[in-house]
Amino acid sequence: MAVRLVYPPRCTLCGVAVDDAFGLCGACWRDTPFITGLACDLCGAPLPGDAGADTEHCDDCLVSARPWTRGRAALRYDANGRRLTLALKHGDRHDVAHPAGKWLARSAQPMLLPGMLIAPVPLHWTRLLTRRFNQSALLSHALARETGLTNVPDLLFRQRRTRSLKGLDRAARHATLDGAIRPNSRHADAVRGARVLLVDDVMTSGATFSAAAQACFAAGAEDVCILALARAVRDA
Repeated sequence: MAVRLVYPPRCTLCGVAVDDAFGLCGACWRDTPFITGLACDLCGAPLPGDAGADTEHCDDCLVSARPWTRGRAALRYDANGRRLTLALKHGDRHDVAHPAGKWLARSAQPMLLPGMLIAPVPLHWTRLLTRRFNQSALLSHALARETGLTNVPDLLFRQRRTRSLKGLDRAARHATLDGAIRPNSRHADAVRGARVLLVDDVMTSGATFSAAAQACFAAGAEDVCILALARAVRDA
């Protein structure tokens, strides 16, 4: 209580006082593109219509084979969704991970199973040295705290540094990441037969998630789902 009096909770985006620590004020919440309602069951992209019992897939997932079973995303990667994601990734705003863990837990609810392992998409050690942290690992840690599931931050590793995927088409993105992510032999027993939930900050083409999912299956995982803080979606 004393801490709240000295350091009252502030909106993660605009900094005004809020009731809940690490939350958003009413105005920022309204302007943040949370993905609710009907969404693609493979990548979490928002779809027109109302959510029902039937499984729906977006156009991208209908034409692109996905090596994972199900997927979700908490936000659209635009407007405040983009601001929050970039603040975490490039702005040293580690505090964004706290509310993001709550948003991710809500989005992941249909996929969560007892005993599921949570793992972040890995960074190459040279990028980790430069950036000093893996934003996906911050998110997976926050999600594990919200769900009570086990987070394995080094379940996977990048065996080589890849060039930036920005500006590359889908085929080039997948080719660039082919074989770049491998399972960590230290966790061979844990991942064998396990259900794994992979976490990343942004999904665009799905190339990074594909490489990570394939690495999990190579290690003997029974099932893999994916979860992104933000989903890049083309305007209709």
